[in-house]
Amino acid sequence: MRWEWRGINAWKNPFDGVKKLVVQYRGIEFESVDAGQVFLGTEKGGWMYAGQRPRHEVQCPEFYVTKAVLSQPQLKELLNVKGDEIKLGGEQIQQICFDLTNDLHSTDFELDSTKKWEVRCPSEGEWRRAHELLELKLEPGKIEILADGVSDNYRGAMMDGRPRAFEGLGPMSRHRAAIETHPRQEGVTALSSAPMDRELSEIVIRLVITPIRQGEAVRVPLNADFSANIRGEIFWTFLLGVIPSFAIPIARGMGGYATTGWANLLFGGLCAGFVTGAFWRPRRPTVLFEDGE
Repeated sequence: MRWEWRGINAWKNPFDGVKKLVVQYRGIEFESVDAGQVFLGTEKGGWMYAGQRPRHEVQCPEFYVTKAVLSQPQLKELLNVKGDEIKLGGEQIQQICFDLTNDLHSTDFELDSTKKWEVRCPSEGEWRRAHELLELKLEPGKIEILADGVSDNYRGAMMDGRPRAFEGLGPMSRHRAAIETHPRQEGVTALSSAPMDRELSEIVIRLVITPIRQGEAVRVPLNADFSANIRGEIFWTFLLGVIPSFAIPIARGMGGYATTGWANLLFGGLCAGFVTGAFWRPRRPTVLFEDGE
């Protein structure tokens, strides 16, 4: 396979008929990720999935990502330290990203000079997009820091791949969103968070070279259709809870109890219908990019 020199520390490789740019910067290899869409969140309607809704489209520009998290030698080189294993915290991560961004010159790597570029941890949208295309290398039992602040759900999330800032007050302002990998099951991940005010051996980072988004972000609408959700919940609670609660004793020849014990049956049906809502409700709609605000 022939590699083509494309400027200082930049290489272009014909791969399956598609040219891929691989950037070598400060001893770190960044692979290109084509612009495109990725979907975050779930359509599942049960209450237990409320923190993962709404499912929404994210449109990412072309960017560059490290396929593996930074190794200990790379971290020591970037932080200019020697000795024991480095435990990462918010201060060290901020320093690495700041120094790499300051030294980055788009003309050295044939990046689009009409855009401003930065080096940072990926947003969740960028991470998912890169993982879909490149199958990122994951280390078991690690907490991989993202650029996003912590949030309760995807309402108000950015739809152009830029990081989402923490919105609110309190101790979670000192946390960042993270991708946590299972210690034993390969490839199993969960969206989590990690504190940035202390250094932990489990924390790792990968980096992206990505364009700085300009202008107002397109965001997932902050408010759901509350009245429609209430009407739907009343309907499914009666259909799955209250109606069966009365129908079962009648079907068993206990119609009299359906009359005399209606209060108990109604209460039991409401409870049963309420519990079903934790696990199942109809799928919620996906928010497309053009539906953002």
